[in-house]
Amino acid sequence: MTASSAPQGAAAGAPVRAAVNVREFIDAARLSSLQLRTIALCFAIVALDGFDIAIIGFLAPHIRGEWSLSVVALGPLFSAGLLGLMTGAFLCGPLADRIGRRRVLVMSVAWFGAACAASAAAPGIGWLIALRFLTGIGLGGAMPNAITLTAEFSPSRRRGMLLTIMFCGFSLGSALGGVVTAYMIELVGWRGVLALGGVLPLALVPVLALALPESVRYLATREGMQARIAATLARIDASRVTGGQRYVTDEPEGPSSPVSQLFAPRYRRGTLWLWLAFFCSLLLLYLMINWLPILVQRSGLTLKEASMLAGLLQGGGVLGAIVLGVLLDRFNPYAVVAGAYTLGAIAVACLASVSAPTAVAAAIFVTGFCVSGSQVCANVLASAFYPTSSRATGVAWALGIGRVGAIAGSLGGALLLSAGWSNGALYLLLAIPAVVAAIGIYRTGRVQAAVSIPEPEVGADLTGIEAATPFRK
Repeated sequence: MTASSAPQGAAAGAPVRAAVNVREFIDAARLSSLQLRTIALCFAIVALDGFDIAIIGFLAPHIRGEWSLSVVALGPLFSAGLLGLMTGAFLCGPLADRIGRRRVLVMSVAWFGAACAASAAAPGIGWLIALRFLTGIGLGGAMPNAITLTAEFSPSRRRGMLLTIMFCGFSLGSALGGVVTAYMIELVGWRGVLALGGVLPLALVPVLALALPESVRYLATREGMQARIAATLARIDASRVTGGQRYVTDEPEGPSSPVSQLFAPRYRRGTLWLWLAFFCSLLLLYLMINWLPILVQRSGLTLKEASMLAGLLQGGGVLGAIVLGVLLDRFNPYAVVAGAYTLGAIAVACLASVSAPTAVAAAIFVTGFCVSGSQVCANVLASAFYPTSSRATGVAWALGIGRVGAIAGSLGGALLLSAGWSNGALYLLLAIPAVVAAIGIYRTGRVQAAVSIPEPEVGADLTGIEAATPFRK
């Protein structure tokens, strides 16, 4: 139920119920144990998501050796998972805006856990490609809904920091993929690592089913949820929940289809600029995640050294996400992210001219800090750009378009390597999408600034109204 859909009058003698804006309630409260637990569970989800996405890149050299595959044959293996991620994002974003974030999250984690565990028994490359696609569907549904649920339980004054800390789970999980592969591959083989990637999320499913709450901002857009909202808000600040309250949201009701709302006049240009930024960012990031171990190995290092060094990409992303997340809440968030992408382009280009192991390690770390860290923050910006009625769809579809870029990066890496491109030429080429991502984020910020006006009071006419700053929504 939105404020605009609240009753305009009441029958004579009927009690007037006080309207409580659920966003303002969360913004005014101290962080509760319920919110911290929700953020921690979402952190665990995206950590397992990152682990399952990244391990295929670290396992690829071992799979290639066991099955005598060419470099080109690895392209479909990488792309299958990314195609699944894209499919899952496009399907599960609108689904979550209709049936709830919590339900879709639990189903997605169960799905990708089961599919990843089954991948460990793949008898050949064809089966493995098919199972990686199925794994990707679950992964693609989990990530945007973890972002959305965290955003909707975070107070606006700390939303940037909390979201980036939560999403650091993805970078941490990706980095652990390299460490686990480096130390476990000799003990359990690549099948054992894949099995671990399936068992861990399956073990998390019952915990999520019992402990993960539904977003009260989502519930406030649905009829018949007043008691459920009150029960959840009481776990955040019981002293402010009393009988007779009516819980509302101050956001306008958009088109019946959350997908249509992405292209409403106020969001259309920002949607397209965001999509360009996500496409270029994930093209660069996934090409680096999937092919960096092989690129580093081509420089003369062992597979173990290559895996450890490539892990610095996501290790830098963890630190970058935290630092940039703090800056998001203090400065213009779009300028922060655009600037970081620009520095990332410089770091990638530097990889073309350095050869000393320490210099290569430093450049990879800075690339991760700026590019992976900026991608985390781009997710934050996407979650703030759209209203509750289409937020999961907005985040999911931006990530889905980004997966198209990731697929292009994975296939492009295979084609360029097979065509004989040198490491230096590849690194110089990869600086270009980082620059374009910076432009996309900057232009999204201009759109946000152009359409933003102060928020109304609860109960006011909300036609055409939008939040004044990205993290007020």
